[in-house]
Amino acid sequence: MNKPALLLINLGTPNSPSYLDVFKYLREFLMDGRVIDIPSFFRFILVTLIICPIRSFASSKIYKELWDLSGGVSPLLKNTEELTNKLNSKQNKYDVHFAMRYQKPSIKKALEIIKKSNPSELVVLPLFPHYASATSGSVFEDLTKKISKEWVIPSFRYISQYYDHPSFINAWIDAARNYNHQNYDKVIFSYHGLPNSQVNKVYDDNLCDGKNCEHEVNAENYYCYKSAVYETSKLIAEKLSLPSDKYEVTFQSRLTNNWLEPFSDEVLKGYPEQGIKRVLVFSPAFTADCLETVIEIGAEYKELFIDAGGQTLDYVPSLNFSDAWVKAIIDIVDKK
Repeated sequence: MNKPALLLINLGTPNSPSYLDVFKYLREFLMDGRVIDIPSFFRFILVTLIICPIRSFASSKIYKELWDLSGGVSPLLKNTEELTNKLNSKQNKYDVHFAMRYQKPSIKKALEIIKKSNPSELVVLPLFPHYASATSGSVFEDLTKKISKEWVIPSFRYISQYYDHPSFINAWIDAARNYNHQNYDKVIFSYHGLPNSQVNKVYDDNLCDGKNCEHEVNAENYYCYKSAVYETSKLIAEKLSLPSDKYEVTFQSRLTNNWLEPFSDEVLKGYPEQGIKRVLVFSPAFTADCLETVIEIGAEYKELFIDAGGQTLDYVPSLNFSDAWVKAIIDIVDKK
């Protein structure tokens, strides 16, 4: 019997920090209708003629800084590749492959490689713990379009979210083992933000407000990104014996003010005047370190916090290719 294939899919990264490669990456990413959900004509004008030509200059400088800090490579690509290699060495049940939703290695190329082994089943695990249309939804749409063109379609299993899996939570506890929350005035769980409009679309009444997402996960809000990240924070906090008044959920990387709040940078700037001078930051939406963790949190947020009067801002590294994360993936794939 042929072995099943496990395909890990992450978001993507420019091929290099050059202006042209960053432009190509941003254009592919932002032209996705699940990322910027406006009519395609207006999205083309906005992305190709306005956002990318302007933003690529600044972004290429930031990516160059990221590459330099990471030994001349993309940490997202390196960590995902190392995770794949480690999974293949630690177990023999699945042939493990990886791809990126945008740029290289592409989903199309990964499927071509997997096809050659004629797997008994294809299991797909996006490396996004919480469902969002712009991440897990986009991966599913692109993947199934490509698979549907094949003459032979294997048995197929797609895992759309797993934020509440005990092994995923335990992997974050393991990542935090070198940090004692008692040494900090506050712990922040900083998640990638989403437009409020996209969160609202999860519901039949097109409104997230009033669904109690900050306090519980229920049948109605199970696939709401907001409820999922609050629940993730709660589960990690409980494992750390972290009191509810000692931590806060925030959202980073916003493009406009009509995104999920509170905003991580604004919260951090306001902490020192409240006497909060030592902060520990988790970012459980990211399973591999990348621009948003290494630069945005580790450099930019740290600088603005110190400038506002803070003393210490430490960041808990992502799961990357830790043994605990490898174990969690095997558990998630086997039991979900």
